Amino acid sequence: MSKHLSPAYQLYSAREDASNDLEGVLDQLSRMGYEGVEFAGFFERSAKEVRKLLKHTGLKAVSSHVPLQQIRDDMQSVLDYHEELECGCIAVPYLAEEDRPGQPGFARVLETLYTFGRQCKKRGIVLLYHNHDFEFVKMPDGSYGLDYMYANTSPENLKTELDTCWVNVGGEVPADYVRKYTGRAPVVHLKDFEGSKSEQMYELIGIKSEKKEEVKICFDSSFFYRQTYSTERDNRSSGR
Repeated sequence: MSKHLSPAYQLYSAREDASNDLEGVLDQLSRMGYEGVEFAGFFERSAKEVRKLLKHTGLKAVSSHVPLQQIRDDMQSVLDYHEELECGCIAVPYLAEEDRPGQPGFARVLETLYTFGRQCKKRGIVLLYHNHDFEFVKMPDGSYGLDYMYANTSPENLKTELDTCWVNVGGEVPADYVRKYTGRAPVVHLKDFEGSKSEQMYELIGIKSEKKEEVKICFDSSFFYRQTYSTERDNRSSGR
């Protein structure tokens, strides 16, 4: 088995730039050495258009974040788009409060993951779940909500997209969790994290808060510079 780890970029981190110039963003990412991208929306472009841009830049559509409600509304259209795009994975990126572990809607979430996961498998697509820290609540059986989810779904139908930052916020050691789900973790999210959970916890490694204004000016000219430090930059309002 190959031990090569391919670096990919979460386009949500550059959503404003990508919305204005997706081709330019993809071209720059390719030049920086990224081998793939993870989408978080397609900026009103068809799968054919996006696939053409990926082919031109030599990037692979590794994964795509698709809201749970969009999946529930029209599973077949979601699958058709991603199949045409030749996107290897679809990830559920976030759960509304009423759907989270310990809440009334969580049982239905498991049902949706089961149904959609089976359909993804038939199309040759892998279904992933992207965690935050709210999954690290205890269930009646004493397990974390995240572990409960994976224990109650087949590895054939649902795999992990462990977000190492959010695992850390949840109180666990990210490396231990990646090892725990060996063989079930084809995609892992990495991003900088400093201190405890707060609005300022997404510090870039090596850059201190007191230099924030100076750094902002530099970053405004090109988001690519800061992304050399991390494959994903978070946004607290979205929870990604």
